[in-house]
Amino acid sequence: MTTKTLKIEGMTCAACVRRVERAVAKLEGVNEALVNLATETLKVSFEEEKLSLNDVEAAVDKAGYKAVSAIKHARVGVQGMTCAACVSRVERFVRKVDGVEKADVNLAAETLTVAFDSDIIRLSDIKKAVEKAGYKAVEEEKEDEHRDRKQQEIDSMKKRLIVSIVFTVPLLIIAMGHMLGMPLPSFIDPHHHPLSFGMVQLILASIVIIAGRKFFIAGVKNLIQLSPNMDSLIAIGTSAAYLYGLFAIYKISQGNMEYTMDLYFESAGTILTLITLGKYLEAITKGKTSEAIKKLMGLTPKTAVILKDEEEKIIAIDEVEVGDIIIVKPGEKLPVDGTIIEGLTSIDEAMLTGESIPVEKTVGDTVYGASINKNGMIKYKATKVGKDTALSRIIKLVEDAQGSKAPIAKMADIISGYFVPVVIGLALISSLTWAIFGHGTIFSLTIFISVLVIACPCALGLATPTAIMVGTGKGAEFGVLIKSGEALETSYKINTVVFDKTGTITEGKPKVTDIVAIDLNEDQLLAYAAAAEKGSEHPLGEAIVAEAEYRGLELSKLDSFKAIPGKGISVVIEGKTIVLGNKKLFIDEDIIIGDLEEKAEKLSREGKTPMYLSVDDKMSGVIAVADTVKQNSKNAIKALHKMGIEVVMLTGDNKNTAEAIAREVGIDRVVAEVMPEDKSRKVKDIQAEGRKVAMVGDGINDAPALAAADVGIAIGSGTDVAIESADVVLMRSDILDVITAIDLSKKTIRNIKQNLFWAFGYNTLGIPVAMGILYAFGGPLLNPMLAAFAMSFSSVSVLLNALRLKNYKPLI
Repeated sequence: MTTKTLKIEGMTCAACVRRVERAVAKLEGVNEALVNLATETLKVSFEEEKLSLNDVEAAVDKAGYKAVSAIKHARVGVQGMTCAACVSRVERFVRKVDGVEKADVNLAAETLTVAFDSDIIRLSDIKKAVEKAGYKAVEEEKEDEHRDRKQQEIDSMKKRLIVSIVFTVPLLIIAMGHMLGMPLPSFIDPHHHPLSFGMVQLILASIVIIAGRKFFIAGVKNLIQLSPNMDSLIAIGTSAAYLYGLFAIYKISQGNMEYTMDLYFESAGTILTLITLGKYLEAITKGKTSEAIKKLMGLTPKTAVILKDEEEKIIAIDEVEVGDIIIVKPGEKLPVDGTIIEGLTSIDEAMLTGESIPVEKTVGDTVYGASINKNGMIKYKATKVGKDTALSRIIKLVEDAQGSKAPIAKMADIISGYFVPVVIGLALISSLTWAIFGHGTIFSLTIFISVLVIACPCALGLATPTAIMVGTGKGAEFGVLIKSGEALETSYKINTVVFDKTGTITEGKPKVTDIVAIDLNEDQLLAYAAAAEKGSEHPLGEAIVAEAEYRGLELSKLDSFKAIPGKGISVVIEGKTIVLGNKKLFIDEDIIIGDLEEKAEKLSREGKTPMYLSVDDKMSGVIAVADTVKQNSKNAIKALHKMGIEVVMLTGDNKNTAEAIAREVGIDRVVAEVMPEDKSRKVKDIQAEGRKVAMVGDGINDAPALAAADVGIAIGSGTDVAIESADVVLMRSDILDVITAIDLSKKTIRNIKQNLFWAFGYNTLGIPVAMGILYAFGGPLLNPMLAAFAMSFSSVSVLLNALRLKNYKPLI
């Protein structure tokens, strides 16, 4: 049983309270529903296995009110994380906080994305949980601030690396050079001055340890909190080597010269240097994973030229307000979104759509911030500024996607939570086992350090987020916005793509092709139809009005108007009842179609949409409208077939018209004459066949189907409702990008699997080797320094593999 609080908008009295309570209480699984009119809140207790919060919200909406969830989403920067164990610890601490719905940490981006009930907790409580876990929670940084901080960290790490190398190289020469015949100064010759030989190594190793003290500070702190991480493994391993070296020097000072060749300082110094090198390369490589966001953020100009009191004035872009008149000259970037009020130009919108060909724009057309004005001067009115601009929304979508987790990462999360303690246990068990079997302290210490160092779970934590960051960023470059890691993972499993017809497969700009009139002449029939459809936003209605305007017909005013969803309209013009719509509507109205049906069927078979018109219940004629197929539709469907994907067309249009278009473009299956509210049910029917379905659409009536599909793909020129309901947005409104979305998801998931295979495989093979399994069968023993090199290489290799996605090119 769970209890949630929702804000309810639209209530005015006690009757409203009773109505909301009654509507929610009727739902199966609801235990209690209490509405407070004063605070305008609904407190509801329900069983999560029977009901979701969305069901409760839907019941409130159906009762005539608006339910607003108190769930907020936020992103917090987390500093101090080094590996998958840190990720697991932060998520565990935050999820334990009452009111937190979801918490995902991205190691590569160093961010925590959290969903929480703002009625129960505040963001400050979540930050406290992060601090309690042992890390630093900061406000989400602006990109330039984040870049500057990361650069400072890289510069600091570079200095540490230089110091480490400068002192580790002579340490290695002194410790091992004489074994290779390299001469040493007499005062540190191990045969004549063993104590000096040890003390010089101690000093050099101590400097390297001081340079790498961050590993020890973080590692020991996490050990004390019983949550060891990568730093803990490094701190234990190098401390063991260093402390043994101190013990050896003590023994040498007591006259036990056999310890001279077993000081182990060079292992401590080299391990720290190699790991610092790995971390330095990792930091540089990680910076390249978020280049897509950096590019997007760098597109917007810093200033705008506005017209104020007939004078041009330059202001900061943050000061631009909705309604301002903005002037943009050739070659300049547009600062915000708006509508042109004066001028004619072509605009490069590649930043928004990935399409390099400039788009012609004139008065009344919409323009977007950060696009480039190519040739003519324009004046336009600002309609969207700040976070509401198209570019800001794209950046937000990409950021959200890059901060999200794919379900495939869950396995890595579970393992990383137990990984480090298990490794410490294995290191202790293996070293003690070898000691018990009489292999001596040095041998056991080698085993102990090698196991600790080789098993650091850095690669595990980077495997998924780096690939998602690069993959979603690359998608944005081509105008394909993948909104989450989950959508990315589901897209690669798609085996059926369902397309809406109008505006998706077709241009959505139909034209009148045929007029068949009875009793009336063509112009009279068209005038009645156009008057009925005047003001309509339906593409078929717009086509009829456009044809009437082209012919210069005068349109009468409506006395009344009634829309019949999915069927047509009924209006009264000059006292006459005009019915305009499809065959279903005329059957419902008991109007005899007669001989016109055969003509309409013929038009339908030609791929045209026939609409019947009657005057005072008497058939008067048919107007046929045809929509042209988009240029790339046939190529897109052919490419989907090559990928082994079934293509379905889902449309409210009549069966003959739909099948004619399906034949033209090569669609496998047609589901026609579907009412808008039934589209989502048809999608579920296809899913019931065991298919993974992607739905592609652009209209308000597509939104439920987009939400019902495994992956909803919205055409970017469509409505905001469709885009909000979708998992993937195609900014270019080109259905060829459906192939890009699916192919990019396949490539990204394959990359993630490669990364995870390497991360798991590396540890699966590396740990037994470090434990001495090869040595037990006559093979070599793994040197701790080689273990450190292998660990660093594993993290860098995962990052480099993820960066290969930056070379991705669309299939077509």
